[in-house]
Amino acid sequence: MDLDILKQFFINIFSFDEHYPLLFTQFYFWAFFAFVFAGFCLLKNKRLLRNSYLFFMSVLFYYKTSGLFVLILIFSTIFGFFVGKGIYKSEKNGCRKFLLTIGIVVNLFILFYFKYAYFFTDVYNSLFHCKIEVVNHLAKWADEWTNSNRFDASKILLPVGISFYTFQNISYLVDIYRRQVAAVNNILDFGFYTTFFPQLVAGPIIRANQFIPQLYKPFFLSRRQFGIAVFWILNGLLKKIILSDYLAVNFVDRVFNNPTMYTGFENLMALFTYSLQVYADFSGYTDIAIGVAMLMGFYLPVNFNSPYKAKNPGEFWKRWHISLSNWLKDYLYIPLGGNRKGKVRTQINLMTTMLVGGLWHGASWNFVIWGGLNGVGILVYKFWRNLSYFKKTLLTFSVFMILAIIDYLYPAPFFNMAVIWAGIVFFGTLISALRDCFHRGKHIAWLSNCWAIFQTFVFISFTRLFFRSGSNLDPAEANTLAWNTAKDMVGQIGGKWRLDLIPQILYEYRYVFILFVIGMVIHWLPTRWKRWYRLNFALMPIWLMVIVTCVCIFVIYQFITADLQPFIYFQF
Repeated sequence: MDLDILKQFFINIFSFDEHYPLLFTQFYFWAFFAFVFAGFCLLKNKRLLRNSYLFFMSVLFYYKTSGLFVLILIFSTIFGFFVGKGIYKSEKNGCRKFLLTIGIVVNLFILFYFKYAYFFTDVYNSLFHCKIEVVNHLAKWADEWTNSNRFDASKILLPVGISFYTFQNISYLVDIYRRQVAAVNNILDFGFYTTFFPQLVAGPIIRANQFIPQLYKPFFLSRRQFGIAVFWILNGLLKKIILSDYLAVNFVDRVFNNPTMYTGFENLMALFTYSLQVYADFSGYTDIAIGVAMLMGFYLPVNFNSPYKAKNPGEFWKRWHISLSNWLKDYLYIPLGGNRKGKVRTQINLMTTMLVGGLWHGASWNFVIWGGLNGVGILVYKFWRNLSYFKKTLLTFSVFMILAIIDYLYPAPFFNMAVIWAGIVFFGTLISALRDCFHRGKHIAWLSNCWAIFQTFVFISFTRLFFRSGSNLDPAEANTLAWNTAKDMVGQIGGKWRLDLIPQILYEYRYVFILFVIGMVIHWLPTRWKRWYRLNFALMPIWLMVIVTCVCIFVIYQFITADLQPFIYFQF
């Protein structure tokens, strides 16, 4: 009987169950990591064995997360290794370009097949009035080869994290071509680089020149680094479970699932709350990934820098998902010409980059719209920052009046919402202009920063209307449902408000709004304060650190919902 139990235990460890994928928020992951870390401790001073061990454990992790999609990851790894070596060893520029082109095309083909088949088929059908249906040819061939019906050829499923490791592989090949990094000689070392499990399924996207040198360094973990690693893990879990999951389950998901059942105020607060939820979710994953990697002596790049402190949309994208922003800048924006080919070309390059960034997040028009809105926001700010306060005031007043006239002639919730926001922007701009004319003292400069941060946060939150509406939807139906959700929410927010119900709403969702305020206040704390409490945690005596960790785990456990929420960026 004991042998049967042990046998079943190992079967559970090495088998894939789609209902129980390995998530950072599950006990199974931490049991898995304890097992991995124990083996790592035995091999940490033997470089090749250590890297090989972590490569195979990372493959196992991805299998436990995604099942047979692990074969795609293995193919991408083997393909990237040999193409990279070919580019590095080739002396002829034409051959190097050919290999780079093949490498990029194959990686993008894999990404497009699994992620964008529905999107491009839908676009083609709309343009040419066809009724072509998506067929999973890989599943069909697999069924024919195995003479079975094990795979569903009628649907293409999206492998977890495919966008992340595809972009990572492309950057590796491009960096070799540019002679910015040497090709990795050992396929086991390279496999470790491409599959390192803490960041494999949701980033950050690690660049070859940042991570590959770490493959050859001896293991080192100081007492303070250990404390910092534990801090990042706890910080990530607190963000994910207490902030993100609680806000999602108890408020955000309810409103987005049926906007017309809720008032305009509730819809508006759902948008703002979602901004905090998605930040806590994604940055929480990154924090845990950074902490887990640091425990094994590896360092992942910073992916977030308090993005809601940004004073304009351009600064926001320098603080949000930094690894993706830098990737798009270095491998798309700059190769397109960047800002080197005139003002109009710069604007086109920027919009192209933001549209591709939106499409990277999801294969539906709502993500393209979201990316485009962010691009427009950056361009508007670039125009706005060069205007005098007189011109800014005149422009905002003109926009306000035009929108007011349109709303009067053609009443609609969207125009009503636009008029109110234009009025708020005009009023704030007028106050800033008056201050600039009559009181130039620097001691109230903080007020301008707060106003800029507020405007940016509101703008980013409204663009997320299109981001959230299409998330977690089947690609075949994402466009229609996302558009209907966005339309319904705009209708509620821009419609007539029941102001008498607001006190009741605030009371009924008091814990949600209190948590939202606490989360935003912590987010807006000065960086030096955060560095101070992070360092003080790391320098605690071990016994005190254990107590604090146990208290944090106990608090986290109280917030765990019945159904653990997957990380939002797993779908990308």
